[in-house]
Amino acid sequence: MRKLEIQDNNSLRANVFKELEQAILNGSFSPGDSLIEQRLSAELGVSRTPVREALRQLELEGLVKTIPNKGAVVIGVSAKDILDIYSIRMKIESLAARWAATNITDDELGALREVVELQTFYVSRGDAMQVWNLDTRFHEIIFEACRSRPLRHTLSNFHHYIQKARELSFKTAGRARLSVEEHRAILEAIAAHDPDEAERLTALHISMARENVAGNLGEVKG
Repeated sequence: MRKLEIQDNNSLRANVFKELEQAILNGSFSPGDSLIEQRLSAELGVSRTPVREALRQLELEGLVKTIPNKGAVVIGVSAKDILDIYSIRMKIESLAARWAATNITDDELGALREVVELQTFYVSRGDAMQVWNLDTRFHEIIFEACRSRPLRHTLSNFHHYIQKARELSFKTAGRARLSVEEHRAILEAIAAHDPDEAERLTALHISMARENVAGNLGEVKG
């Protein structure tokens, strides 16, 4: 973790939370690790108060648990959590694509097409990490275009919580290429303003991703 710059109290609390959350989600902290306030405050260069508040918030998020005489212990995101998130995404992200097919603007459609073209280029270069980075942008455009703030918020959180699983999935041989092909099919359905096809193809895309992730869950937990 990095030391945080001096800032107002609200920003400091938020940034301490984000720093600790990211460390849990990217695997820097593993399930069962103890999060000791004094050590964390020293590493981040802050007082113990924002660390304590961040740990409370992380407990509300279900990422840590306070155990008597031990303090905050990392729970993280389990293999079951990851598979559950993918199953839920199949239902609600396909709904987002359905609504996007009706509501997307020309500018958003152009941005979506640009993302797919860039992904195609990076697939040809064998750069799976760049394809993964653009994957987030592809889905964000659809979330925005669905014109539902609750749906966008829920799906953005889901993507954030399974970031490590998604990264490992893209490193699986051939998955980046297949994902981009699936993205292109979704793009064309949305561009044709075909909500049924956009919904169907998105559910299929996430189902394929879930199947691939299931084979990588040992690495996610490692």
